[in-house]
Amino acid sequence: MANTQQQSMSGDEFLIWCLDQEDRYELIDGIPVPLRGMAGASRAHDRIVVNMIASLGNQLGDGPCMPTTADTALRTGIKRIRRPDVMIECTPPTALSYEAQAPLAAFEVLSPSTRITDRFSKLGEYMRHPTLRHIILIDPVPFDVLVYSRELGGEWSSLVYSAPEDSFTLDGCSASLTLQQIYRGIMPSAKSLGPPALCTSRGRGPQPPSPARQSSRRSGH
Repeated sequence: MANTQQQSMSGDEFLIWCLDQEDRYELIDGIPVPLRGMAGASRAHDRIVVNMIASLGNQLGDGPCMPTTADTALRTGIKRIRRPDVMIECTPPTALSYEAQAPLAAFEVLSPSTRITDRFSKLGEYMRHPTLRHIILIDPVPFDVLVYSRELGGEWSSLVYSAPEDSFTLDGCSASLTLQQIYRGIMPSAKSLGPPALCTSRGRGPQPPSPARQSSRRSGH
């Protein structure tokens, strides 16, 4: 484990420092913090990430947008850098680039050790990012997906999806996901599925608690 007891870093200094580290770190107020506290991810967490990468990669093809893993950093402040579980990045990668330049969507899979941070601290940082249009919080237990979307006026709306057949579309890249695709191999009814749909229904809802409105979408309603 690296010694993180050091002076405050800038974002650029942090990205260079990360090149010599074996583990993933985020930068919080200039201080490197181990991603998920060095505890690693559960198998369910890992499966969900793999499912999303596979589905989004198949849909987005050769770009211009493409899915990325937590190896790609997201700068959310002068001395703050996050590593979403999955992002959709819409600029071509370069050999010397380690951070997203124009991310369209950020996905976080909730876990006991990161739930509060993901739902509050990270959510606020992501909402202030100028290019992000969608923030997706995925809960392995229960099977709930909370999708925040930026409206044309800059306000954020949200919808909760919980039924296997529920789906949502990500404006700006023509990709969509169903809960069956996200929870493949985990959700009991998510078996023997066909290829991911390229065009599915999209919902909008009232704003969640500051800074976004919130509503829920349930199967059959």
